[in-house]
Amino acid sequence: MGKLKKELIEWLCALVIGVLVVIFVRSFVATNYEVIGKSMMPTLHDQDKVVISKLATIRRMDIVIFHSDKKEDYVKRVIGLPGDTISYENDELFINNEKVEEPFLTSYPAYENLEENFTEDFELQELTGSKTVPPNKLFVLGDNRMSSLDSRYFQFIDKKDVIGEVKLIYWPISHATVNFRSE
Repeated sequence: MGKLKKELIEWLCALVIGVLVVIFVRSFVATNYEVIGKSMMPTLHDQDKVVISKLATIRRMDIVIFHSDKKEDYVKRVIGLPGDTISYENDELFINNEKVEEPFLTSYPAYENLEENFTEDFELQELTGSKTVPPNKLFVLGDNRMSSLDSRYFQFIDKKDVIGEVKLIYWPISHATVNFRSE
């Protein structure tokens, strides 16, 4: 009976350690999310399953998941970092007065077949009352600009509300990818 008891204790210890490791990883390192909605098409689709890194340093053009004031989580692309000026003119993005390419938009049929601009013209100050993105804030947009609730409507997001950066799509397998960078 002593050998069985010892083996049972070893299995129980291994199980407890495994559960603690999973809790630690999900709390501080990485976790998974399901995309809800079409605001990030064509990059992310409704019901895509993604893994996010909670340790990533957020850079311009990263895709992030963040908490909103409405107690919901959103997935959007970081367009502006603290200190940036942002404007859109004739479907061209300008950050700090330099044109920035957005190749992730050109693969979207809705972007190619428009009678008007995919992203309406704006300047940061007219949307937010601020010439630049404030300290500890981010300006985010959905890739599906015609159907995205983003910083054009709710202005800046707090960096502290960012849960993490989307690193990969793992489901469905047909959409599996790990490359979201465009800079």
